[in-house]
Amino acid sequence: MTASGLTYYSDPDHYEDHSKQEVKYTTCYMCACRCGVKVYVEDNKLRYLKGNPDHPTNQGVLCGKGSSGIMKQYSPAKLQKPLLRKPGAERGSGEFQEISWEEALGMLSERLEKIRSSDPRKLAFFTGRDQMQALTGLWATQFGTPNFAAHGGFCSVNMAAGGIYTTGAPFWEFGSPDWDRTKYFLMWGVAEDHDSNPIKIGLEKIKRRGAKFVAINPVRTGYAAIADEWVGIRPGTDAMLALSMVHVLLERELFDWEYLVRYTNAPYLVIDNEGASDHGLFLRDDNGNPQVWDQNSGGFADATGTDIAPALFGEYTGPKGERVKTAMTLMAERYLSDEYSPERAAEITGIDAERIEQIALEMAHVAFRETIEIDCEWTDWAGRKQDKFIGRPVSMHAMRGISAHSNGFQTCRSIHFLQMLLGTVDVPGGFRSKPPFPKQVPPAMKPMGGDVEKALAPDTPLAGPPLGQPTAPEDLLFDGDGKPLRIDKAYTWEAPLAAHGMMHMVLTNAYNEDPYPIDTFMTFMANMSWNSTMNTQGVMEMLTAKKDDGEYRIPFVVVSDAFHSEMVNYSDLVLPDTTYFERYDCISMLDRPISEPDGPADAIRHPVIEPDRDVRAFQDVLVDLASRLKLPAFTNEDGEPKFKDYKDFIVNFEKAPGIGFLSGWRGKSGEKSLVGEPNPNQWEKYLENQSFFAYHLPEHMRFYKGWNKDYLEFAKESGYLGSSEPVVMNFYSEPLQRFRLAGEGVYEGPKPEDPVDRERLKSYFDPLPFWYKPLEQQRVEDDEYPFFALTQRPMIMYHSWDSQNAWQRQILAKNYLYMNRERAEQLGIPDKGWAWVESHHGKIRCQVKHMEGTEPTTVWTYNAIGKQKGSWGLKPNAAESNEGFLMNHLISELLPEKMGERRITNSDPITGQAAWFDLRVKISPAASGEEGVWPEFPGIKPFPGEPERPEVLRYDTRGRK
Repeated sequence: MTASGLTYYSDPDHYEDHSKQEVKYTTCYMCACRCGVKVYVEDNKLRYLKGNPDHPTNQGVLCGKGSSGIMKQYSPAKLQKPLLRKPGAERGSGEFQEISWEEALGMLSERLEKIRSSDPRKLAFFTGRDQMQALTGLWATQFGTPNFAAHGGFCSVNMAAGGIYTTGAPFWEFGSPDWDRTKYFLMWGVAEDHDSNPIKIGLEKIKRRGAKFVAINPVRTGYAAIADEWVGIRPGTDAMLALSMVHVLLERELFDWEYLVRYTNAPYLVIDNEGASDHGLFLRDDNGNPQVWDQNSGGFADATGTDIAPALFGEYTGPKGERVKTAMTLMAERYLSDEYSPERAAEITGIDAERIEQIALEMAHVAFRETIEIDCEWTDWAGRKQDKFIGRPVSMHAMRGISAHSNGFQTCRSIHFLQMLLGTVDVPGGFRSKPPFPKQVPPAMKPMGGDVEKALAPDTPLAGPPLGQPTAPEDLLFDGDGKPLRIDKAYTWEAPLAAHGMMHMVLTNAYNEDPYPIDTFMTFMANMSWNSTMNTQGVMEMLTAKKDDGEYRIPFVVVSDAFHSEMVNYSDLVLPDTTYFERYDCISMLDRPISEPDGPADAIRHPVIEPDRDVRAFQDVLVDLASRLKLPAFTNEDGEPKFKDYKDFIVNFEKAPGIGFLSGWRGKSGEKSLVGEPNPNQWEKYLENQSFFAYHLPEHMRFYKGWNKDYLEFAKESGYLGSSEPVVMNFYSEPLQRFRLAGEGVYEGPKPEDPVDRERLKSYFDPLPFWYKPLEQQRVEDDEYPFFALTQRPMIMYHSWDSQNAWQRQILAKNYLYMNRERAEQLGIPDKGWAWVESHHGKIRCQVKHMEGTEPTTVWTYNAIGKQKGSWGLKPNAAESNEGFLMNHLISELLPEKMGERRITNSDPITGQAAWFDLRVKISPAASGEEGVWPEFPGIKPFPGEPERPEVLRYDTRGRK
């Protein structure tokens, strides 16, 4: 009994009888963290969810998103049966008829068979945040279409590519700060929902230890709210901030000389021969090995040699009389200039010069005066014995806030430069890679295996996956007529290093039949007509547009989703998916695993409850379609299926001998880890181990992975690396320089013809990162559009999947435009007052909320709260569709028109990353009587068999709704 008179019981059995409940373990899917969850089930119903304390990702922690998975399972928005647009009904009308699965798959496989036997490119297969790209990518490869990509192109490809082309280990899912040892942590542009539980656990650790936490973000919410120091930067200027810190470190000679010489290409010699085809390329010997200046011999030497002392700075005359400089010399020439001084950075970023210098010096102090040493014998890549690991305990993490800009690739590289100069990559206390990373820089995988001919051949798989990492113009994808091979124009002069494809351009290009028409657009869990697109209203019109003959410009649209999203209405065929509690799945080492820095790890999902609807997991659908289409990897020589379903595929498919989708309990008897023959009982072993597998690296392999001989050999044997050669981190990017030479017209190979492409390559493909004004902002007037406009997701939600969740809706069912209080008052906009927000592309009306923790020139809102009336199982009067709004209406997938130029994608010119956060707007108070969100769109009709939409959705202690 407490002072309030209420009685509390610690025994959960006091509230209900647990004897009838079964406990199961699976993997959460309420965000990208993929935490382990402990599920209590009774009578095929979810009773309770909690975090799995044994799981490596969340260690028992479960956030509000994960806990509310119960209400996702019981959402009235769940689709019930396959649906076909009624004959004669208009696309977008919501007029469907129920059909059987055999009808649906028979119809689809017949259509796909015709495409594959004639022109596989006419299938565009683009998926959302599916977490199974190893399967979807394999399926597209086997089908033979180059037109495949997933969520990354409009999410964080700059983050991935920035790491892949620089350190070999990107931020985000493939690395993390050494939370247990770091003493100084910088978080760049990470929204409050990103990497939810791992970051919360990590921040709790560093706060308890007294480590300093600096948050660099225009908005102080979420993680930034508990930072020791908040740096309210202007959006899109992070590269200038990072490089001005590089200026300070170079000026004070505060960098790790030995680390740079051993593990980076800073000593490599670069040819200085302006106007020639070798300008800016590395000096190489007759065997193609990059050269350094060896201080021992006083001459040129192979950079990969082990008995040399490379000069970090210097200018020399090459063997043929050419002038050469070390990459470090070029860096010093650039970043020590006034252009990158803290004073210049202050003008651009809005951060005081003294503060910039202070942060840089604090990092250097921690790195070099508070060094960590771990006594442990290890062997470097050259066979040299070491007796300890040296750690510089400064770490960083970054995400979409810096990525989703058209200067984001160079920004990501700039932040990695800080880590490399301080010697903090993959060391104790620094930013540590997670297996299967790091990779050699860049990885050797070319898009489509580098074989364009196979991408054009009917009934033929591609030579390699549709996505990859180009290193030269020869790796780009054009057909025999010089036209883009892909519908999104990834891997062309418009976006050469588009490592994740360009999902935001698919529908626009298909509508325009540029570079060619498609037949079928197939997508999974991507809300392409609403929040998962730029130019929302325009895309809705494209999906319903017809040609002169009355046929749709995009002939056939197939959508798989578990819920009635806005995109479902724009489908011709709807394949209802299961929830994550109802399907088999895996979080694979071949994809985006749950590894930690101390070792590889993967996990599974399995049906903890059986579906109560006529639905199928899209993974199973893909395996079924592959068998019907007789795709080689899925069928035997006699044409019979190799796999009966996705579960069977996971256990028995081998990418290479011994390498499969799951790493645990391999071998015929389950005695092997990581590599081994398929084990028929592998799935059961995962279930016995709470649905995950974790391999713990011995201590001598946990750090310096890219240069650790034992780890490199381990990674090669495990299939993570193609060779055991060391990872050379790239300050100077020779691949970028090759593309710039093509733009200059002197490259000895493919070169663009369009002056626009030539200028973009010359301007932005700089081998050393630099800051430039985002492309869209170069075409609009700052004075006319004085505010930066951003979106982020709330901590309790992830994409639009969760904003229809009954528990989460009680916390947030409408969004505001958050604005610096002083600036709002200057404009005469009261707190919660209505305002017009206008960009060069569109106009919306929404409610403004005053906020102190917002950079003065920035406004922002939560994404995906606003809904189209009637979608997601919500009542037409729901707050989301009457008071919520979408910033996407202001954003265009194309840059503003420019005289004499074709329309160019509003993306990073290097990677094709969608530039969501380059938006500039003007804001004015709405007139008296102008209230309510605008624009509005017609409501969505209920789908056939849709459950009743209740006024109140409950889940009480006995499961009543």
